[in-house]
Amino acid sequence: MKKIFLWLLFITATFTSYSQNTISGIVKDSETNNPIEFANVYLPELEKGAISNSDGAFIISNLPNGNYRLIITILGYSNFTEQITIPTDKEFNISLSPSVINIDEIILSTPFHKLQSDNVMKVERKTVDELKSIGAVNLSEGISNIAGVETLSTGLGIGKPVIRGLSSNRVLVYSQNIRLENQQFGAEHGLGVNSSGIESIEVIKGPSSLLYGSDAIGGVLYINPERFANTNVSSGDINLDYFSNTNGYNVGAGYKSSPNKVKLLFRGNLTEHSDYDTQDYRVTNTRFREQDFKAGIGFHDVNFSTDFRYNLNAIKVGIPEEISIQNTDRTPLFPFQEVNNHMFSLKTKYFLENSNFELNLGYTYNDRKEFEEHHHHDDEHDEHGDEEDHEEHEDEEHHDEDEHLEDMEAALDTKLKTFSYDLKYYLPALGKFEIITGVQGMHQKNVNHGEEELIPDATTNDFGIFATSHLHYNTLDLQFGLRFDHRNIQVLQGIDRTFNSINGAFGLKKDFKNITTRLNLASGFRAPNLSELTSYGSHHGVNRFEIGNENLKNEYSYQADISFEYVTEHLEVFVNGFYNTINNYIFLSPNGTEIDENPVYEYLQDDAKLYGGEISIHFHPHPLDWLHIESAFETVTGKQNNGDYLPLIPANKLSNTLRVNFKNLKLKNNYAFFGFNTYFEQNNVTEFETETPSYSLMNLGFGGEFNMLKNTLGFRVSCNNLSDKQYISHLSRLKSDNIYNIGRNINIGLTYIF
Repeated sequence: MKKIFLWLLFITATFTSYSQNTISGIVKDSETNNPIEFANVYLPELEKGAISNSDGAFIISNLPNGNYRLIITILGYSNFTEQITIPTDKEFNISLSPSVINIDEIILSTPFHKLQSDNVMKVERKTVDELKSIGAVNLSEGISNIAGVETLSTGLGIGKPVIRGLSSNRVLVYSQNIRLENQQFGAEHGLGVNSSGIESIEVIKGPSSLLYGSDAIGGVLYINPERFANTNVSSGDINLDYFSNTNGYNVGAGYKSSPNKVKLLFRGNLTEHSDYDTQDYRVTNTRFREQDFKAGIGFHDVNFSTDFRYNLNAIKVGIPEEISIQNTDRTPLFPFQEVNNHMFSLKTKYFLENSNFELNLGYTYNDRKEFEEHHHHDDEHDEHGDEEDHEEHEDEEHHDEDEHLEDMEAALDTKLKTFSYDLKYYLPALGKFEIITGVQGMHQKNVNHGEEELIPDATTNDFGIFATSHLHYNTLDLQFGLRFDHRNIQVLQGIDRTFNSINGAFGLKKDFKNITTRLNLASGFRAPNLSELTSYGSHHGVNRFEIGNENLKNEYSYQADISFEYVTEHLEVFVNGFYNTINNYIFLSPNGTEIDENPVYEYLQDDAKLYGGEISIHFHPHPLDWLHIESAFETVTGKQNNGDYLPLIPANKLSNTLRVNFKNLKLKNNYAFFGFNTYFEQNNVTEFETETPSYSLMNLGFGGEFNMLKNTLGFRVSCNNLSDKQYISHLSRLKSDNIYNIGRNINIGLTYIF
């Protein structure tokens, strides 16, 4: 299989085309007829674009023959989109209408790369700049501000996405256009992606096996890397952030340049945090250090483009267990993890006359180590002795451990190597009918080197084949598709299981006057993971003995999703409801016995269902177009077929935000906001969960940009948990120990662009 794809890559790389075309035009304000500078002009299928200059002019060269969409966006104006045929002699004179509605961006996580307003499936999207503006400490915390998404956390350094009540292997993460595989089944295994060098986050809510295969039963978190610079453009930036609660900092720098057909980018980032503060105490060992490096090189010719990227994410993060040492050191205590995640990706496109191929190859090497304390405290230590002497003793022990850390062997040492491929063929459009066919697959090996094993040595092979289509009319869009998947799991201890599945999806979008209605029906599946099939041992992080079940079946999901969107010049209302049934839902259940003084939990299966939705309102009254009033409510309920509730279901949430964006100021892209978020009580819990009371958090912030030394300096100031509220999230893994979440945190950030 590898030889076939290398052969295809060689053929496309050596192909020479002689069709070179150019488009050009001018972008103006429809009311004043003045030129619009800094408008983003983009051809999404070709991934080529330009920025309009001070005269509103733009030009894009080296374009292949074919039919493509031209999209022009800029904050403060309505979008422009038009299907164009290349070659063309047309000079594009484009007028944009002023608008206070947010930019309608291109959605890349769905196959046809439509604008959000044209997409049959409603996809949530946030830029990383938006997440930074509200003071998110890291990407895991930031995604909890996306509707329908929360974070299952262990302190600040470990967090993983929860989409409408489903997480871990039920949510698939894509980064650099490939699957992110990093032992995501583990409760203490974080997201493993740094926000540095990330442009935006997209969230597909609901089963997406048609597009992504197994593990996308709950949805997809799609992480878009930053784009290369436009042709013959170079730029750089320096970023600094300080966080008051943890005495933490984030520093990074990047540079990108695109001389003619070659494109380059480099970015490095360092983050350090001490234990977070809760007003009464610091939560011991929530400290972490994260280093991130990203690099990319691309080549864009007329009919051929290729994009190679590499990302190293190295994190050393403490695993909190109890409240003990109180200081602001940033070096993790025992136990802690050291995780090095290497991602290599190659995205290649080859354009024919009216069709194209896209090939994505990926290799991920996840090197995960966990260090534990191998010695014990003095048994004769006086439990009623002086607490300060005890803390001093622990500090001395920690110092000695640092000195000998390099000589220690990891208790857990796991290497996960994943090769993935994704080949799509975009067939020539038949009028209003678009078709994509493709194959996807994965070859994965897990190898243990430490004394402990979370999952055994094993090999996993995936193969999937699919076809999807889109049919567009003036006010009606249809999308449907079908897919077959095959997964084989081989474990050295003798387990050899094969899982097959056929899934489909159907979507409809209908536009009325000011109203857009969407209906999506989809099925999905998830093969049981290695932990669920093979576990047999104590799980110290949650104090239980887990027993796997090698006879587990596929989980099957069937979801109906319906949404209504009402948009006028000054009001937006969005209502989304869903009902998701999951057959053979896999869950842990106590059997009433104990092993090694830990209660025994077994993996079982039962049918389950989840239902709920999101409602949001965005009001910007005339003539106060600078004022934005936003409210959103989200809810989800999860139950087993026997009536018992599912675990780790987020509490209902009501978010209210007052935001202002002033025009005609020296500050560009200025903003200020006040947020008031209420998390309602969560009483729908399983037998090994506790109820969570309601709480409310206030957030405040402002920012903007101004010219400095002929370049741009951006600043942002925010304060989260303004009242220093003591609370515990229902999705905090420290909840069982009654440990509070983070208290008041002030973030000051600077970005200098040159």
